[in-house]
Amino acid sequence: MRWSDQSVDADDGAFPGFARSGLVRSVQTPEFEGITFHEVLAKSALNRVPEASHLPFHFTVNTFRGCTHACRYCFARPTHEYLDLDAGRDFDSQVVVKLNVAAVLRRELRRRSWTREVVALGTNTDPYQRAEGRYRLMPGVITALAESRTPFSILTKGTLLRRDLPLLRQAAGQVSVSIGISLAFFDADLQKQIEPGTPSPAARLALIREAADAGFAPHVMVAPVIPYLTDSSSHLDELLGAIGAAGASGVTAFPMHLRGATKPWFLEWLAAEHPALVRRYRGLYGRGAYVTPEYSSWLRERMRPLVVRHGLAGSGGMRGDAADDADATPVARPELQQALTLF
Repeated sequence: MRWSDQSVDADDGAFPGFARSGLVRSVQTPEFEGITFHEVLAKSALNRVPEASHLPFHFTVNTFRGCTHACRYCFARPTHEYLDLDAGRDFDSQVVVKLNVAAVLRRELRRRSWTREVVALGTNTDPYQRAEGRYRLMPGVITALAESRTPFSILTKGTLLRRDLPLLRQAAGQVSVSIGISLAFFDADLQKQIEPGTPSPAARLALIREAADAGFAPHVMVAPVIPYLTDSSSHLDELLGAIGAAGASGVTAFPMHLRGATKPWFLEWLAAEHPALVRRYRGLYGRGAYVTPEYSSWLRERMRPLVVRHGLAGSGGMRGDAADDADATPVARPELQQALTLF
């Protein structure tokens, strides 16, 4: 069944926030049951990162808003509130697609003021979520960046990256290209509970291997580490062992933080699935978004020998406490820092 036959009324008034987003149409398809894709014409593609964030990159490109990966902990959830949508179910099921992102990006990269700074892809929602298989936005984005001699990085959980490895190899002949893959779970059952729309750990381990075989040095984000669920020595040891065996160049790990509307969304799930942990989480997070400094130090000391044991210390770092988001990630290869994102 063709997507062109699946349009729904784009002017039904249900989502007034889209009036400022250049909405063209909204699309539903049996292939994505329960998901609505809102196709928009973006006015801009390059997003400048606020200086106050102290991130190792200054520009990002996001091809989507919202994400069918449906990760319970996703830091980007509150961004949906700008569209008058909620940060919970709507974030997972009402996905904005920037149809013209590559064309707009190409135009912006031609500006005389553009100085070819590193551009990070995958800093808000995943550019290789399943819908990328239909919309094919990334090949145009990659080509535009490479042709303009703009270095870039990609961070993803999506195995659709495999499709673009030949194009990325070609781009790497022109500019610096960094690939980061996010994998925080070795337990597939737990992964399906917390990241229900993501590829399995086995599929992502295979992707790490394929990226390495394609000549890249894939960096792995073991993030977020979820307190009392994925922070045991056995889980981390198995996970890092598998990541090292797959050919990763290094890892970055940090504990889960829960900002804004993400916190109640995650805690709702926790209360339903692991009620015994709710009191411990209240003590660990209090009224804030971050774990206590004591927990961060404890996790760092637990991770350190495991990272060394599995040969992942050379080009990766471990993030720890509240400063972790911005500037506390020691990564030996500078270009790999561009692969980092916030959770």
